[in-house]
Amino acid sequence: MRPLRFLVPGTSGRLRGGGLLVELQTARLLQQLLSTEVVTYRQREEGRPFLADLLRAEPLTGPAARRVLWIVSWGFEVPRQLRALRGRPVAYHAHSSGYGFCLPPGVPVLAASRNTLGYWGQWASRNPLFLVPNALAPMWHERGDRPGNLGAVPVPGGRSIDVLVQRRKSSAYVLERLVPALRARGLAVTVQDGWVDDLVTLFNSARVVLYDSADHWRVSGVSEGFGLPPVEALACGCVVFSSFNHALADSLDPGGMAHQIGAGTLSADVERIAAAAADPAAWLPPPRQLEELLLELSEPRLLQRWRYALEAINAHLDRLEAGEPPLRAPALAALRWRRWRDRLGRLLPSGRSRRGA
Repeated sequence: MRPLRFLVPGTSGRLRGGGLLVELQTARLLQQLLSTEVVTYRQREEGRPFLADLLRAEPLTGPAARRVLWIVSWGFEVPRQLRALRGRPVAYHAHSSGYGFCLPPGVPVLAASRNTLGYWGQWASRNPLFLVPNALAPMWHERGDRPGNLGAVPVPGGRSIDVLVQRRKSSAYVLERLVPALRARGLAVTVQDGWVDDLVTLFNSARVVLYDSADHWRVSGVSEGFGLPPVEALACGCVVFSSFNHALADSLDPGGMAHQIGAGTLSADVERIAAAAADPAAWLPPPRQLEELLLELSEPRLLQRWRYALEAINAHLDRLEAGEPPLRAPALAALRWRRWRDRLGRLLPSGRSRRGA
């Protein structure tokens, strides 16, 4: 199979975040399958190749340009990256959806969620599509203090946090109304802000975790690409109250894996969250169901999905290089014209009927 190059803007400074960590984790994992390297394109970093340098060193007319598969993923910058890599093998590792661009025919899509898979199944229906969910890092499987995980080491002092909220992506409703109401109820609420070196210990210290990202993504105009924090909380034995927007519905369901936040009234939220903090065991999902979810999101399972996808993508690229044209989905204007024409044809009388009259 073709070696992989994961294209990211950079790996340090203000670029550091959840999406970057997932991409770097995936690149690290795929090194078990084939040669994989991370390439930056916005900031130069010591010890890493830079996109502009590689494009100059590997002209499009040379065989080196076709010997690697580029993986692009960075949201709004994907169209520019596709233009820069035109004529070279490239696949789109799609996290969030709704950026508004169209994919060229034949560009494979590696969707991180069923929500994103469905989006590109609609708007790139003739491109090769694959589902490769984000994986939980091994530390969550190994150290998450959940029922049945005998290898986990509980945090000294137990679960001292009744309710944990991560400020990033949280709604104004949670931060400005729900958190004060929960504190007034006497609950120990922690609002985490900024970088945390050991998130497993933090989550292992909490009884309930709140995650409400619907407003954040609504104003951003794109979707929740996967939603790892609620799954990380579940891996640590926390009761999760969450929104169910976009990809969150891949793994969470109301009253099953999680419970709805903002469920009608403020008092309803306060009563349910207080009850869950007082007796988490009564609000946790069934252990077997949780373990099945965590197994599906483990790195070995993800590696299987990537192996299947990459084998199919390489076969697809071989066919394109042999001269076979990629399938193209009909343009939206053409589809609308065909529907209008067919409806008009049903409304007008046939030629035979007119002659008979």
